[in-house]
Amino acid sequence: MNLILRTVLVLASLFAFAAPAAAAPVQAQHLTADLVAQTTSATPGGTLWVAVTQKIDKGWHTYWRNPGDAGEATKITWTLPPGASAGDIVWAAPKRLPVGPIMNYGYEGDVVLPVPIKVPADARPGQTLSLKAAVAFLVCADVCVPADANLSLDVPIASASGGRDPTGGVLIDAALAAAPKPQGLTASFQASPTQVRLAIAGAALKGAADRDAYFYPYDDKLIDHARPQAVDRGPEGLTLALAPGYAFTQGKAPGQAVGVLAADGKAYEITATPGPPPAGTSGLGPPQGAAAGPAASGPMALPLYMAFAFLGGLILNLMPCVFPVLSLKAASLAGHGGEPTAAREHGLAFLGGVMATFLGLAGLLLALRAGGASAGWGFQLQSPAVVAGLCLVMLAAALNMSGLYEIGTSVQGLGQGLAGRGGLIGAAFTGVLAVVVAAPCTAPFMAGALGYALTQPAAVGLAVFAALGLGFAAPFTLLAFSPRLIRRLPRPGPWMEALKKTLAFPMYAAAAWLAWVLASLAGSDGLKLIFAAAVVLAFGAWVYGAAQRRRMAGGRATGLYALAGLAAALSVGAVAVEAEPKAAPPEPWSPERVAELQAQGKPVFVNFTAAWCVTCQVNEQVAFSSGDVARAFKRSGAVYLVADWTRPDARIAKALAEHGRAGVPLYLVYGAGGGEPRVLPQLLTPALVAGALDSAAKPPAVAAR
Repeated sequence: MNLILRTVLVLASLFAFAAPAAAAPVQAQHLTADLVAQTTSATPGGTLWVAVTQKIDKGWHTYWRNPGDAGEATKITWTLPPGASAGDIVWAAPKRLPVGPIMNYGYEGDVVLPVPIKVPADARPGQTLSLKAAVAFLVCADVCVPADANLSLDVPIASASGGRDPTGGVLIDAALAAAPKPQGLTASFQASPTQVRLAIAGAALKGAADRDAYFYPYDDKLIDHARPQAVDRGPEGLTLALAPGYAFTQGKAPGQAVGVLAADGKAYEITATPGPPPAGTSGLGPPQGAAAGPAASGPMALPLYMAFAFLGGLILNLMPCVFPVLSLKAASLAGHGGEPTAAREHGLAFLGGVMATFLGLAGLLLALRAGGASAGWGFQLQSPAVVAGLCLVMLAAALNMSGLYEIGTSVQGLGQGLAGRGGLIGAAFTGVLAVVVAAPCTAPFMAGALGYALTQPAAVGLAVFAALGLGFAAPFTLLAFSPRLIRRLPRPGPWMEALKKTLAFPMYAAAAWLAWVLASLAGSDGLKLIFAAAVVLAFGAWVYGAAQRRRMAGGRATGLYALAGLAAALSVGAVAVEAEPKAAPPEPWSPERVAELQAQGKPVFVNFTAAWCVTCQVNEQVAFSSGDVARAFKRSGAVYLVADWTRPDARIAKALAEHGRAGVPLYLVYGAGGGEPRVLPQLLTPALVAGALDSAAKPPAVAAR
């Protein structure tokens, strides 16, 4: 009997050894999925490699483990016999999938995702290892469609490992061979508020010349995926300049950066830790704005970066954004030709204005960053109200220098009316204005100093900003304290008036530039407001000048002064615009809510979207975040409903099917007069959405014309 049993088991084992693993492919949305095995049988207690394969339709793609800015990774839920377990997916190297302003990572064509399966130790030859995998894909082109495939595979158990499966063996062997591996590479990174420099060295990269290297992080918050990655090659490896992501904004850098490096047609898995770069990886040095080398943490770090800041401040005087304010400086010096005492007083006042403003901005910036905000140098020019105010200040200064009106007897000052000592407050105000306008510029040496300052304690950061302010104010202040140079200036005379009017034109140019900046922040409506405010301000300046001339002639000018003040107030009020207006918070979608709003005669905009939908996220950034769209919602009175399909929802799926769609996005606009909705294209523009909302708000007869 024992002999018979052993014979049966041996025959069963031999049969199993020869039997191929069998599975049936599953047709899902825009792809065909299959579950295959590497070998024809599995052994008790051993490891069986299987793989989920994808044949993706042309023009469509699925996603990597980190999908990037949008999308969703493929997920596998296993149903296994007792004692069996599944390991992690071995992900193939992805490719870049840019869509509009965002970057995604994923796959096109044929994809093989191997997974190791631990076979139960108590499995017996002749039994079958039954594997079931519920696979969830997100398949995207212009639209994104969730796809599911229930895959199964029965693999015989044998006493000895079987041969390679004719289909799965080749696929899995190739996938495992091509999968990213460490390959002995050494990696480190250095981080600053503006850049992360990732340096990798090793024999695999030595002497390579291909500059199209790219780092795919496992953590979706590590870097800004959409920003380009600059490559610098060295004899022993390479360095990538990356834009830091959310992970670097939490007060300290992550402990490691793990991901895949694609270079020279191959892919490598790397694990980088903070530290200096390996030798021979780059000729560019530390990241822009980062500390470098021993001096970065040694006792000489602060003096070194204060010196950098001082040099940067000196060079900042030559930057284009500061040039208009040099007009005020030049006119001021000309007005004090041959008077050393007055020049020194104005030099000190200018220095005080510069230092107070630099330290004030630095303190506010450090406080914002300590509170978790991602503010940087020049943050004040991100406010439309500040930009608009500066634009009017520049225009008022230009009109003053053009002779339309006077403030006291000094050409320097917008602040002189408050001064009692020959325009000293005007000189200080010029320093304030110079710093505020200089904020968009970054001079050589300045980037590293600012990066160091923003990563240090507040006292150290303020010291670096103080050195920057001293460097910025030094040329004008030292010139004011040089009697020899002061004596060489010509005496005041009629030439000053011509010089003053000539130097007004850089101020007009600065006002025009600030108006352009405002247009990018507040849209076309912001530009309309600043133009209207400029006209009112110019009228007020002309009235103020007329009042001055009447008063000098002995007449009464109270009414004119009041009119000028009213014009100035109106101009300031007209530009009290903050950031782009936002649409009202959306409401959750439901068919009942749509019917209720239609019964009330209200236009309705329905956005069928999902967090993993690439096109949806592009439209969010390009169209729905636009001020023009927000104003159109307000103007039309339309109600904004969002049907969020990030998680499965049968009602949303049914609504999509009713409109002939299998995925998102879908945009419906219901008119105020009721009826069927208008279906918008999948790729939106602000003008398209705004036009649809305006049409939806019109009575049916008007909208039909």
